[in-house]
Amino acid sequence: MSNEIIKVPDIGGNEDVEVIEVNVKVGDRIEPEDTLIVLESDKASMDIPSPVAGVVKQVLVKEGDKVSEGAAIVEVEAEGGSAAAEAEAPAAKAEPAPAAAPVAAASAPAAPVVPAAPAGRQEVRVPDLGGHAEVEIIEVAAKVGDQLQAEDALITLETDKATMDVPSPFNGKLVELLVKEGDKVSEGDLIAWIEAEGEAAAPTAATTEAVVEAPKAAAPVAAAAPVASVAPVAAAQPAAAGKSTKVHAGPAVRLLARELGVDLTEVKGSGPRGRILKEDLQNFVKQVMQQSKAGGSTAAAVSGGAGIPPVPVQDFSQFGEIEEKPMGRLLKAGAVNLHRSWLNVPHVTQFDEADITELENFRKAMKAEAEKQGTKLTPLPFLIKACALALKAYPQFNVSLGAGGDTLIWKKYVNIGFAVDTPDGLLVVVVKDADKKSIYELARESSELASRAQKKQLKGEDMKGSCFTISSLGSIGGTAFTPIVNAPEVAILGVSKADMKPVWDGKAFQPRLMLPLSLSYDHRAINGADAARFTSFLSQQLGDIRKMLL
Repeated sequence: MSNEIIKVPDIGGNEDVEVIEVNVKVGDRIEPEDTLIVLESDKASMDIPSPVAGVVKQVLVKEGDKVSEGAAIVEVEAEGGSAAAEAEAPAAKAEPAPAAAPVAAASAPAAPVVPAAPAGRQEVRVPDLGGHAEVEIIEVAAKVGDQLQAEDALITLETDKATMDVPSPFNGKLVELLVKEGDKVSEGDLIAWIEAEGEAAAPTAATTEAVVEAPKAAAPVAAAAPVASVAPVAAAQPAAAGKSTKVHAGPAVRLLARELGVDLTEVKGSGPRGRILKEDLQNFVKQVMQQSKAGGSTAAAVSGGAGIPPVPVQDFSQFGEIEEKPMGRLLKAGAVNLHRSWLNVPHVTQFDEADITELENFRKAMKAEAEKQGTKLTPLPFLIKACALALKAYPQFNVSLGAGGDTLIWKKYVNIGFAVDTPDGLLVVVVKDADKKSIYELARESSELASRAQKKQLKGEDMKGSCFTISSLGSIGGTAFTPIVNAPEVAILGVSKADMKPVWDGKAFQPRLMLPLSLSYDHRAINGADAARFTSFLSQQLGDIRKMLL
């Protein structure tokens, strides 16, 4: 026997990749292919397996560390010959190779670039899928007639390891789409025709983005949003005493487990070497559900984790004709996030009104000037500006709760998100450094973000980093509503339709245009008096826009 240092193998050129799970501890007996750690980049999560059998003598990394290829992670007293060569080998025999394959394709720095595409009708084929075949199309992101830019997503594929976008290789108009949702494709399949503009093409298949849709590992599993009534199933079930914490499961299974809140140490795997498959996870959840219906001890867990009874399943077809359709991916993701926020945040809503009579007069008077500046002056940029100034005046609204719930993270930047109503559901896009931008700049940026959201052309960065969210129903109607806080933010502003009302000026009633404001906030971080001051400040800013200059 000899002690061997196991190092991070080739991970597709990624650097400083976060360790989200450590699956072994000192003294553990491991076999080849046993998962040592799990890494998560911005592209995918991947298991790093042991290339040797032996006993763990030292664990050299911990959760939250960042590692690169060649970094030492575990010292093992190996059985048999030297494992150094295997540990150094670039993951040829590592189990997560299929998952890492798209990642390697996604970020290899030496990826060749397709020559400039000639103008005219050009075909688009499925690029290298890392050895996968018959991969299902789970989303079609473009339609015939769309004007595409290089790297705009055409379709999204999903293997058992990762999801990946297939982008347009050049600028142009989509003139024919040959696939639909649910179809299965392989490398080289023709999927579309584009009338190219003759500009330089995007990077080749080597840049196809592979994204495993998982929440950041820093978020506790128990806080994962419930999915239907199953979500808290295993979160509420402590691991049995003495049970092994080593889990053999791929990224897709780990993602599903995190979404459901299932403790994978509770699940028995039926795959090779006891690896947990999706079917094992599904069967586990089904078993717990059946136990709860029979009045088993897990009923409290299934009820919602806090004694909340589940909604009973009902056969609606007995009352008349029905049609069951799957929820769209965007709608499903929104439902999960809203459910999580509603269950975890103690909501309070403060109502107020702002007199925007003068603001509207000014906005309309500046309509022609705004068009010269290349934008439209809607009420939204004024709302964004007023909220940005309010966050500066009341920084307790620009915080998030720490992971333990007993600290506050104070943010020195001011990014404002606003909800966009798209055909697929709500999206929150983010205006960065809103406090440093003029009304015209805010108008241009918010208009561009909303347009890209409608066309499904948003990038990940367009929806990240918000400190505070605005949800406006002003163009639709209503007098007030209670928006749900977009956690981990601590407040959200709901804006309803402005209406003319008689307002007493001390001598007589005057017709004034009043804008209803609904501020929902997390009562753990914000008290009621501060919420009242915040909405009062907003009303003053919107009532006299000259205050925004001070």
